[in-house]
Amino acid sequence: MSQTAIKATHTKILAEMVVFVALANVLYLISKFYLPFLHLPQGGSITIASMVPLLWFSLRRGLRWVVEAGIIYGLVHMVISGDIYYPAQIILDYPLAFGALGLAGAFQKQPMAGVAVGIAGRFAFHFISGVVFFGQYAWAGWNVFAYSAAYNASYLVPEFVIDAFIIYLLLKTKLLRIYM
Repeated sequence: MSQTAIKATHTKILAEMVVFVALANVLYLISKFYLPFLHLPQGGSITIASMVPLLWFSLRRGLRWVVEAGIIYGLVHMVISGDIYYPAQIILDYPLAFGALGLAGAFQKQPMAGVAVGIAGRFAFHFISGVVFFGQYAWAGWNVFAYSAAYNASYLVPEFVIDAFIIYLLLKTKLLRIYM
């Protein structure tokens, strides 16, 4: 492949990345303003499939591109959501957690496993953040590990179900591979 063709391909993928990151943020904002009851007090929410664009992009383009897109999304999301409690928490809850969605790209031949791994990667970083930074919010009688696991699972499990269902529909309609 010539240098010009490689640059054109990279430009196409970068443009696609921008669109998918923007779409993920738009879906998050719609959820935030029209479904405010699905947002938890210390951050986290069940959204209208706001992770689908990043997961879709990951399954289309592979690991490298979506880790970058996830980090960019995480930084934009941080500015939009404003759920910042500690400076070090920013790294775990935003670029690393959303960058972990890119793990789905390692499972392009098994997309549903990719969705599960991507969401599990996001859960892992939110779980660590919950243990390290949010232990004081643990419910009475709960240790910090159980609290962090339950708190983060309370929105990420429904988010996984919603996202997996939509990715499944995209696979069945063959939209996941459109314009490749």
